[in-house]
Amino acid sequence: MKPLYWGLDIGGTKCALVTGTEDCQVLSRCAVATADFASWQSLLEALLAQAPQEAPVAIGVSCGGPLDSRNGRILSPPNLPGWDDVPIVEWLEKRLGAPAFLQNDANACALAEWRFGAGKGCENMVFLTFGTGFGAGLILDGRLYSGTNDMAGEVGHVRAEADGPVGYGKAGSYEGFCSGGGIRQLSGGFTAKEVVERAEAGDAAMQAVLHQSAQRLGACLAMLIDLLNPEKIVIGSIYARAESWFRETALRVIEEEALIYPRQVCSIVPAALGDAIGDVAALTVGIYGMGGREKHASEL
Repeated sequence: MKPLYWGLDIGGTKCALVTGTEDCQVLSRCAVATADFASWQSLLEALLAQAPQEAPVAIGVSCGGPLDSRNGRILSPPNLPGWDDVPIVEWLEKRLGAPAFLQNDANACALAEWRFGAGKGCENMVFLTFGTGFGAGLILDGRLYSGTNDMAGEVGHVRAEADGPVGYGKAGSYEGFCSGGGIRQLSGGFTAKEVVERAEAGDAAMQAVLHQSAQRLGACLAMLIDLLNPEKIVIGSIYARAESWFRETALRVIEEEALIYPRQVCSIVPAALGDAIGDVAALTVGIYGMGGREKHASEL
């Protein structure tokens, strides 16, 4: 029987516990509404009560930042009120008797697409969320790069224009132009899904919104290509669902802005894991964490 891994996907709306194999075949899933619980401990206990009897080899945790992955602590994410300096890795390891590993959601999704999705086989890959927010997970030289204190890849905070829609608390930021929240501001209150539907129905104003977002996306991609020289940039959520409204414009900006040699070796692709990415990402954090632990032990 294959070793069993668990994945815990923590979000502001819901939290899910999935089980799966080392090749990331999902075997079971249960979820609860985050707001239904007064404390993080009660929420986790409710999930564990629904878990299978077989103990996991390891458990991976994917959660929005800020967090401290090295010390296994969640540090007051804005969408998780009450989750202040939560020692989640220590708590899970004591509760389950198995190793636990923590990554922010962008890094977890980058690991998932790298190991099991559109970035499989790459040595250097960037994953962009392009959903509720806009952030990056970085795979560099065949390993996850998270920075000194887990803040690498926050491209959404970079200012694209002197002024504009607000994202990541900054007017004119890339998140302001390339996220669901940003598109809502640009469109006068419509969701990204509604904007795409209206654009497809011939609404010129909504087509202009998507064109503007695609232009800023292209500028951001050109910057990442020049800085990091990746083989692939994998883009999730809104881009993956509506690629035709972004790709041509973004590629044209890249051609104008990026250096020719790194541009020629980088492909821009939609995420492959679709709606399953949250489950696969949480599992992959555990699988990747155990791989790193075993490699470190072999080198001692």
